[in-house]
Amino acid sequence: MTYARTRLLAGSTAFAAVATALTGCGLLPGADAETRTVTVWLMKDSVSDGFLARFTEEFKKDHDSIELDIEIQEWTGIGDKVTAALRSDEAPDLIEVGNTQVAQYAEGDGLRDLSAESVGDLGSKDWLPGLADPGSINGRQFGIPWYAANRVVIYNKDLFKEAGITQPPATRDQWLTDTAALNSTDTQGIYLAGQDWYTLAGFVWDEGGELAEETGGDWQGALHTPAALKGMDFYQRLQALGSGPKNADEATPPQADVFAEGDVAQIVSIPGAAKLIEQRSPELKGKLGYFPIPGKSEARPGAVLAGGSDLIVPEKSDAQDAAIEVVKALAGEKWQTELSRAMSYVPNKTSLANVIEGQEGTAAMAAGAAQGRTPPNSPQWAAVEADNPIKTYMAQALTGDDPARAARAASGEITRMLAAR
Repeated sequence: MTYARTRLLAGSTAFAAVATALTGCGLLPGADAETRTVTVWLMKDSVSDGFLARFTEEFKKDHDSIELDIEIQEWTGIGDKVTAALRSDEAPDLIEVGNTQVAQYAEGDGLRDLSAESVGDLGSKDWLPGLADPGSINGRQFGIPWYAANRVVIYNKDLFKEAGITQPPATRDQWLTDTAALNSTDTQGIYLAGQDWYTLAGFVWDEGGELAEETGGDWQGALHTPAALKGMDFYQRLQALGSGPKNADEATPPQADVFAEGDVAQIVSIPGAAKLIEQRSPELKGKLGYFPIPGKSEARPGAVLAGGSDLIVPEKSDAQDAAIEVVKALAGEKWQTELSRAMSYVPNKTSLANVIEGQEGTAAMAAGAAQGRTPPNSPQWAAVEADNPIKTYMAQALTGDDPARAARAASGEITRMLAAR
């Protein structure tokens, strides 16, 4: 697989390598310590060029014996690439990975146990559970939370006003009522694709259900349970209040493009989708609002699938101590604040919630992040997402099949996939 390689250079549009010092941190002995190169893999679009330039310039002032070699990777195919790198003798020293991928990479003993650093230096007691929990395997912390991003409701303020809705709904029942009022021959109350399993997962969790349950170390699919079926029932009622495709996901076609046409009242997406909508339809700039996905009561928002990234250090890295210094910087308060403001992400700690004040979309996302959940923390879960039986089940249920029967078949497939070795 090809990837874009970016070296960071202060004052340059193309990033170049930057030296940073370890001597002041006690990682390398003596003032004349040999410069160490830390190879870092970051994912495309996780950070802006401006953030990287500021980070490397500041990092250089504090660490003048570390050279950063930052390589930008594509999400497509990254799982196989990281797995191969962890097995090789030329592994990078620090890798950004999706929070739900850590278990997959930790399975082969290819990651450095970062438990000591997470407890002693990184304030783990305040971490968002949706980032911290997937990074913890059998009580050992392999993934350090970096940033969180989860879905909210993006809505068209003008269409809400025309329907007489003066404030966003705070409960699921009110959400259905308002969406029905928004739905007409000219307007879709909501555009919700039939196979948006990320959104379905939140409804399942709200009802007390699970995607899969672990008993004695074995995972069993759980979509057929009464609680999970209640989640699917709510999804079906909400999805019917629009014209979203029943047998496609939110990327087919891209839901931001559909919203940009101006006749859709709501979509469920990350706040960053608003920028794409405004780019396509500048007339919508200033007319978009955000609210957390409503829960069953006003007491708390609905559960959401907690997305985001963790940072891992390969066991075969020959610059582990230097890589950990980079982790500490990226996961620390200063650069968490910078990243959240630059990219509209939720910071990795609940104690940093104040840094996103004034950012409507990020604030809505942060409210939902407090109810963040993750899929089963199994190394095999990546296989479930790759050939997703949940999406097949959803399309079947929405196109007339018996939901209970379709759910039981999907549960069986999940059980089979999670048992594979």
